Amino acid sequence: MKKLTIEDVAQKAGVSKSTVSQFLNKRFKYMSEATRQRIAEVIDELNYQPNGLARSLKQNRTHMVGIIVANIDYSLSIQCIRAIENELQRHGIQVIICNADENADKENTYVETLVARQVDGLIIFPTGDQATPYIRLIEAEYPLVFMDRLVDGISTQSLLLDNEMAVKTAVKELTKHGHEAIAILSLPLGLNAITPRKERMSGYKKAMEEAGLPLQDAYMCSVPREEIATALDELLRLPQPPTALIAANDLVLGEILKYANHNAIAIPGQLSVIGIDDAEFARIYNPDITTIRQPAYEMGMQAAKIMLSLINDADGSVPITYRFPPSLQQGQSVCPPVLKK
Repeated sequence: MKKLTIEDVAQKAGVSKSTVSQFLNKRFKYMSEATRQRIAEVIDELNYQPNGLARSLKQNRTHMVGIIVANIDYSLSIQCIRAIENELQRHGIQVIICNADENADKENTYVETLVARQVDGLIIFPTGDQATPYIRLIEAEYPLVFMDRLVDGISTQSLLLDNEMAVKTAVKELTKHGHEAIAILSLPLGLNAITPRKERMSGYKKAMEEAGLPLQDAYMCSVPREEIATALDELLRLPQPPTALIAANDLVLGEILKYANHNAIAIPGQLSVIGIDDAEFARIYNPDITTIRQPAYEMGMQAAKIMLSLINDADGSVPITYRFPPSLQQGQSVCPPVLKK
């Protein structure tokens, strides 16, 4: 039996295919009540079942959400994406995942592409702090959620870790074990530093001041990933080298551990280490590394729920920034500093 098409409905109703399409898309502005009634009767009479695309048009939805991640290498990104995908699929929504490689131009291209594909909403890990690419989405009341990072001038639903509290927790753990010479190593800050880097460095400064410890510029390092080994060389050759080190994220922690292995530096005997972001490899390193965990999976679940709410009730949302509390994951990479004779 021949499958009914939109053309069959149009011929039976005595209208054009575009008029039927407009009806399915609920665009009745230039359609008389009689035409609307006639098309509805024909659809009912023929028992016409629109295909998936037509159903999307009728509901003005594609049942797809775009996720644009700044860097898919981060453990946070992987865990958040997994949670978002699981939750949205439970509600019949598929995801399209794009990796921007920390490139703002690439991210902008993905935004344009996904909007052109009429995805129902976007969950974005922003690559920079330029508001322009997002203003059009905000003005159009497009369902938009930010993850992990904020953008100045953009007010939308945003979810991220309490980054300052994360570093304060790390400093408190180290000072509890008697450390005073505490350094922090981060990826570059620069003029357009992303939110976690700025906030974690700010949190370090506040935590050191609250602990009554002097701030030393040499102990605050922000360098590209490929220069971390050189930065560690310089840190450990200081007249008063740090006895403890905070890795500002999982990528930095990985480089620190590689450096320690290559240079036979005992952790925690020679250098106590705490990492922010609860990377899986921290659990399998010997000794296992003390970390400050951010609830990445929970953050992803919450982002998906917010997106569903935005899709289903576009007019009912008030932009909120959600801050998730960090938690200390005790390992064996911290001990009292060795006093030099």
